[in-house]
Amino acid sequence: MHAARGQVAELCPEGVEFKSIGEICQINRGRVVSKDYLRDNAGEYPVYSSQTVDDGVFGSINTCDYDGEYLTWTTDGANAGSIFYRNGKFSITNVCGLLKVKVDGVNTKFLLYILATVSKKYVSAGMGNPKIMSNVMEKIKIPIPPLAVQQEIVKILDTFATLEAELETELETELEARRKQYEYYRDELLMFDNRVCFVKLSEMFTMRNGYTPSKANKDFWTNSTLPWFRMDDIRQNGRILTDSLQHITPQAIKGKLFPAGSIIMATTATIGVHALLIADSLANQRFTFFTKNVNRSLPEIDMKYAFYYFFIIDEWCTQNTQVSSFPSVDIGKLKNYEMPVPPIEEQRRIVKILDKFDALVNDISVGLPAELNARRKQYEYYRDKLLTFKPLEKEYAKQ
Repeated sequence: MHAARGQVAELCPEGVEFKSIGEICQINRGRVVSKDYLRDNAGEYPVYSSQTVDDGVFGSINTCDYDGEYLTWTTDGANAGSIFYRNGKFSITNVCGLLKVKVDGVNTKFLLYILATVSKKYVSAGMGNPKIMSNVMEKIKIPIPPLAVQQEIVKILDTFATLEAELETELETELEARRKQYEYYRDELLMFDNRVCFVKLSEMFTMRNGYTPSKANKDFWTNSTLPWFRMDDIRQNGRILTDSLQHITPQAIKGKLFPAGSIIMATTATIGVHALLIADSLANQRFTFFTKNVNRSLPEIDMKYAFYYFFIIDEWCTQNTQVSSFPSVDIGKLKNYEMPVPPIEEQRRIVKILDKFDALVNDISVGLPAELNARRKQYEYYRDKLLTFKPLEKEYAKQ
């Protein structure tokens, strides 16, 4: 980094020239590529779209529209303004823009790094659709230091990016290893022989489906306070839930809320995902509620023990689905599933052990991403310092 800043001081002590993207790049847009076209023309050359996952790959075809070193950017949608480096044979869809350096003295990788720091500022969100079109992109001005400076900066930032990617891989590998270790010991603890009592789920629990109150009735949703759970709650807040992202009013309830301590499990769509609810609540129709039956003839059950055992039932559900246009669990088989219910003291012992394991995994789940985030912030700090340049005096005069 010091070498790059030293070069800046030596080669451009008075500042650097700023130029617009339109001055230094040819600008193009992609074309409409349908899923049918991808299927009928399958091949080895990637087609990039507006998405950011998987490097934006939408599919692959047997021809290419471009061959060489380019930048692409997402023109429309939630990822508008995202910048990507491309080098090779590829095509792009109509929600991508394309930049090709057309002048000497500009490094394409440098352009990637500098443009990625500013492009989001030019995204317009009018009519609820974020976008940055070619007429906006071409007017963005960026600093153009000497080529030697650009190359040194690219070298440094490429190294940072490689180190960050390696760290992310290491942390994810460590986290996955901890999870697998936890799952192994959990499953071992929850394996029982015939010396313990086995009870059908339909006997141990009252099983009822959730539902969605009418969205057309504002009285069901306005000034609402009662929890109404969806899959998004589990994705964002985990498997033990005290409150929901969306709420409903008392008028929306048919009868009573499901009591706190119930378990919900997805029995349609995203099958085999469950959570323990620590509040009286409702959930949508994708979930089946499991509420403890009050029956003295049944063995006592700790719902936290049931929560842990449901990870095994989750896996069973994925293997026992009814295949149709909308897959669902075979509820008849599920009701007859026999769950082991050891003595309550043994259940509590198992819960105590698994709570400790769960805490360890959660600690590392929080700690490792925090470490990665700290490294990213460090990278962004040095990147921004490297990519900050003083304009030439004539640049000030133009403003």
